[in-house]
Amino acid sequence: MASARQDTEQLKIHNMTAHDWEEEKRKHKNSQLYDDGTMSFFWRAHTITVLFIFIIILFYVALFEDVVPDRDYNAKRGLMAVVLAFLLFGVTQTPDGPFVRPHPAFWRLILCLSITYELALVFLLFQRVEDARLLLKHFDEELGKPLPEKAYGGNCFLYDANHTDPLHNIWDKVDGFVPTHFFGWWLKTLILRDWWLCTVLSIMFELLEYTLEHQLPNFSECWWDHWVMDALVCNGFGIYLGMKTLRYLTMKPYHWRGMWDIPTYSGKLRRVAAQFTPYSWTDFDWKPTASLKRWCAMCGVIAIFLLAELNTFYLKFVLWIPPEHYLCLGRLVFFLFMGAAAMRETFQYLDDPKCKKFGRQSWIIAAIIITECLITLKFDWQLVVKPVPQLIASFWLAGFVCLVSWTAWKFYVKRDVKNDVPKIEHNDDVKAGDKSSSKETPMQLRTRPINGSVH
Repeated sequence: MASARQDTEQLKIHNMTAHDWEEEKRKHKNSQLYDDGTMSFFWRAHTITVLFIFIIILFYVALFEDVVPDRDYNAKRGLMAVVLAFLLFGVTQTPDGPFVRPHPAFWRLILCLSITYELALVFLLFQRVEDARLLLKHFDEELGKPLPEKAYGGNCFLYDANHTDPLHNIWDKVDGFVPTHFFGWWLKTLILRDWWLCTVLSIMFELLEYTLEHQLPNFSECWWDHWVMDALVCNGFGIYLGMKTLRYLTMKPYHWRGMWDIPTYSGKLRRVAAQFTPYSWTDFDWKPTASLKRWCAMCGVIAIFLLAELNTFYLKFVLWIPPEHYLCLGRLVFFLFMGAAAMRETFQYLDDPKCKKFGRQSWIIAAIIITECLITLKFDWQLVVKPVPQLIASFWLAGFVCLVSWTAWKFYVKRDVKNDVPKIEHNDDVKAGDKSSSKETPMQLRTRPINGSVH
């Protein structure tokens, strides 16, 4: 009896979820999701109205617009009209995503833009590198030209007494990408919502820059540029500010009033501004070592995140896009919105036992990152197969061996996680123990017995 109850308690600990998903579902089911409690004009889908306006525009183009004999002009307009028609359908007809602020239609638009971007990448993958660069000239005539790569290494003296400005090395490294680094990691922390994960990613990317500086000169930096300016100052303070913001969002009360219920104009304006803040907040506890499956999943999340970061540098290199160009900056902003929804879906997929389907945004962003990588491999294979220096290769080999060894020790030798949970026969005593202990547990606890075993 005591042994069965002890096994039950151990099983409950290992099956505890980081977030109470059932409570969240009940809360959304029993309360009005939208603020006014009524289906106001702002929240209606307006599918018939949108369809009517769309048909009117097509009627105008078909019957009243003058025909332009320019073939390239017509082709561009036609492609743009195809994309806009798809986005219009997606915004009005696709299911809602995990977020409702500022409006569910915004996140449906992000999903449809993600699909459009992936289709464009697939099309680009079937072109020659020369043709792909020429295609980008349709966005900007200045594209399609080789880029001068800036190397940040070389003279690494913090104080150069032989120069008219002894601190010139520091000023050369402080450019427009410093605030981009800082605010980027602040926003990434809001997306990942975990100090451990952000710190690992920050350090890992600096190691990847060391590893790949023989391929891209842009990765060549001084040691203090890597670890002081980037990892400590920009990334570190960005993560710190992000964690402070997360703490505020966690403690903030989420009680919403309809705008028309607020008597003052200043209150109405504040309510409009609050529309761009979260409707509710979910803390992420990734629990990377909770099980072997969760550990492998977190390694996959880290790998795909780092691959997305590397794609930023390799794509601009092989496609000849300047770092400050709006295509590069727009892609980074776009990835922040995609990543926010994708990480929320990924966390629920890993944490909620009843979530059996990988999220739509998570699926499409994974496809995008892998397709971007394949474009780099195809367009400049000679670049990516440059041999890694032996010292660097030995370092990564040692790290991989340590990772595999620790994984084997944690999950097959020590066995202090789900792998070591005993099989429990669900007799009356165990069921009674489940009922008595479930009231004492603040999280939603679940067991899934199948043929006498727990999955």
